[in-house]
Amino acid sequence: MNVEEKKELLYIARRSIEQYVRERTKYEPHTDKKSLLEKQGAFVTIKSDGRLRGCIGCIIADQKLYLTVRDMATQSATADPRFNPLCADEIDDIEIEISVLSIPEKVKKPEEIVIPGHGVIVKRGMHQGVYLPQVADETGWSRDEFLSSLCYDKAGLQPDAWKDPETELFTFCAEVFNEKEFKLK
Repeated sequence: MNVEEKKELLYIARRSIEQYVRERTKYEPHTDKKSLLEKQGAFVTIKSDGRLRGCIGCIIADQKLYLTVRDMATQSATADPRFNPLCADEIDDIEIEISVLSIPEKVKKPEEIVIPGHGVIVKRGMHQGVYLPQVADETGWSRDEFLSSLCYDKAGLQPDAWKDPETELFTFCAEVFNEKEFKLK
C-alpha cells in the first residue's frame, strides 16, 4: 500500500470511531482507490498512553478493505470485551494502528513459522486464537513462547497444544501502520 492509501485508511478509522462514539451513527466513507476496494482482512488497534485500549479484527474479509477498517475501528472502540467502550472525552487521546492482513496459509510444521515476522492462527476443534505479527516484536518471545501463549491465552488450549498434529497452524503477514508514523497524531 502507498502512503496515501494508508493515510486514507487511518482517516476512515478515526472518523468511524469519532462518529460512532459521539453520535451513535455509522460513518459512510467512499473511496476510489483500487487497493482499498479489494476484500482483505484487517485489525484496528487503539492505544491510549501507549497501552492497549481495544483491538478487533477480521482475518478473512467479506467486504471491501475500507469498510472492514471502518467496522473494525468501531468495534475496537466499543465492543472489545476486555475494555469498557470508549468515551467521547477519550477520543483525542487515542492512537490508531491498522494491520492489513495477507491471506492465511496453513503450515505443515511449527518450524515453518518465522518469529518475529509471522502472525499465527491456531485452531483445534472449537478453539481458535490469533496473534498479530507485532506481538512477537512487542514481547520478545521465542517461537515456542509465542505459540504456547497463543494456545493457552488466546485459544484456551493447553500451552503445548501447538505440538500436536491435530492442531492446525496458519501464518499470515501484516502491513502495519499508525497515525504517529504519518504525524497524524
